[in-house]
Amino acid sequence: MASRLSWLVARPIAHRGLHDRAAGVIENTSSAVQAAIDHGFGVEIDVQVTADGEAVVFHDSKLDRLTEAAGLVADRPLRDLVTLNVGGGADRIWTLADCLDLVDGKVPLVVEVKASRGGDTRLARRVAELLSERGGPVAAKSFDPRVLVLLRSLAPRTPRGVVGDAFDAADAGWAHLSGAQRFVARNMLHWRATRPDFVSWNVRDLTRRSVRLSRSSGVPVMAWTVRTPEDQARAALGADQMVFEGFVPDRTLGTGGSPA
Repeated sequence: MASRLSWLVARPIAHRGLHDRAAGVIENTSSAVQAAIDHGFGVEIDVQVTADGEAVVFHDSKLDRLTEAAGLVADRPLRDLVTLNVGGGADRIWTLADCLDLVDGKVPLVVEVKASRGGDTRLARRVAELLSERGGPVAAKSFDPRVLVLLRSLAPRTPRGVVGDAFDAADAGWAHLSGAQRFVARNMLHWRATRPDFVSWNVRDLTRRSVRLSRSSGVPVMAWTVRTPEDQARAALGADQMVFEGFVPDRTLGTGGSPA
């Protein structure tokens, strides 16, 4: 399995593209993706679903942080979303299809599928459709085991990965999960159902037994999100590759680059 996915861990992966807000290059935009391509890095992006079922490249479920609009991405049709500038820069919200056109196999592309409201499967279905059509060095990943099960069914040839961390009860981001759900997630007890091809895990939780067992069995592990020298050292010890931001590393995991 590791050799089949050697392309996935061959080079560092730019988190939401190689973005630099101070320079006007905003996360998950075409400029950030192009910058990563220019440096020869892999690219990780996030996708959300629109009101009319399209996949757009955007991290947050709400528009408020990065646009002048407000409300949920999922409540807006594509025709409205593509008019919105992102982060005050020159780029506008764009589609996953457009991103695939830009990357076009030049570097690996990893698509994080965000969980949808109320069990809505449209986003996972659209991602499966697009990635199956394009092929090449593309992969999908998600925190949500239900998304991975669906991707396994709809796009069995597209590598899929589970995203995880300690799922600490004190983390407000996991307040919607029950204790049982957090236990299953942190220990990857969904493995038989999801059958992930790779693991993308919080760099501060790489020593977890489930992560170490995955790696020792030949499943590649990527560490997110590497921002400091300490993070980079942890990733070099416990992962096969890193998802990074805030600095420009050499094209290896353990050497070069100076995290800010």
